[in-house]
Amino acid sequence: MNSTTPKRTDTRVLVSGASISGLTIAYWLVRYGFAVTMVERAPHLRPGGHALDVRGPALEVAERMAILGAMRERSTKLTGMAVVDSDGQEIFRSTESTLTGGRLDSADVEIMRDDLCHVLHEAVGDQVEYIFGDSIESLTQDGSGVDVTFVTAAPRRFELVIGADGLYSRVRRIAFGPDEQFLRTFGDLYVATFGMPNFLGLERWQVMYQQPDSVGALVMGLRKDVNARAYLGFSAPKGIDYDFRDIDAQKRLLADRVAGAGWVIPQIVEHMLRATDFHFYSLSQVRMNSWSRGRIVLVGDAGYAISLGTGQGTTVAMVGAYVLAGGLATHKDDLVGGIAAYEDGLRAYVIRNQDIALEQNAQPDDPTDEGETASPGGIPDFGALTLPFALKND
Repeated sequence: MNSTTPKRTDTRVLVSGASISGLTIAYWLVRYGFAVTMVERAPHLRPGGHALDVRGPALEVAERMAILGAMRERSTKLTGMAVVDSDGQEIFRSTESTLTGGRLDSADVEIMRDDLCHVLHEAVGDQVEYIFGDSIESLTQDGSGVDVTFVTAAPRRFELVIGADGLYSRVRRIAFGPDEQFLRTFGDLYVATFGMPNFLGLERWQVMYQQPDSVGALVMGLRKDVNARAYLGFSAPKGIDYDFRDIDAQKRLLADRVAGAGWVIPQIVEHMLRATDFHFYSLSQVRMNSWSRGRIVLVGDAGYAISLGTGQGTTVAMVGAYVLAGGLATHKDDLVGGIAAYEDGLRAYVIRNQDIALEQNAQPDDPTDEGETASPGGIPDFGALTLPFALKND
């Protein structure tokens, strides 16, 4: 465990998870005069993760944070994509759209998850106390605050605890109940992302391969001399059970499922087994009637994961963090009232985004009839799914 010391001494808030939503809300809470402590289970900012899309109202949040320029500078800047057959022969290419980011002429920003986390972390600076390599053990609240015990650190008391710790949120599990009550897996896609040597020599380009049995892979290379980011996945119509904490078991499961696949998947699997930045995902949502219990509140995927299927999760997370921070700032003497304002102001927006994800998943696999939600060549245009949201002034 290591930590840094904050410079503020106002209302104390604990944020669990150095995530997109966690770092975003930490920035705004510090700006509004709160004393923020962030606890993160990993020993440092987590590496790896898939490409994220920042769209619509989240671009405005980023601009208000003065980080939009840095995000564009560190964006993927892809120039196109190709689809290949099992022998690696190109059967389709586009210099107008990519599978992960949609239309290249969009104002939206595609950025790797770890790059966005670093941009946000730099924006927050030393105004937050970070506790890395630790996690929350228990939460006990009363009318004025929350007593928190940690796995390693000494117990502390905070006026508010925010769970920004992702799909399998520990804060949600402690304060609200088991994952099964809220986690809704839909569709049949399971995919891992990880870094590997750029042995395909890709530069600002991505290559996709898809088998008829729904085993597939995508490799994204930003520079020839830098590791590529690989996506490797499969479909399981009946669903699967797996331990989200057991990465070695996830790797074995994935290797077994794609065994015998074509293209360069055997080489990708070899690198996957050695990867230290492995992340495994399913098409899932978190649906809750309330994102809060007293002085404990959830933000981002912890409270309302959208799914990987629409490219809106990062946008909703950043907007949600902004709205929560604003509600708390305008109700500093009544934090529970600030949380209520957050839930009231955001819920319709979240539900509509989640419903769109379900609608997209229910559509046929052939994208030719998707109208304005498909780019040329049938590549999904996630930008067309972006919903407006009227942000209040900070």
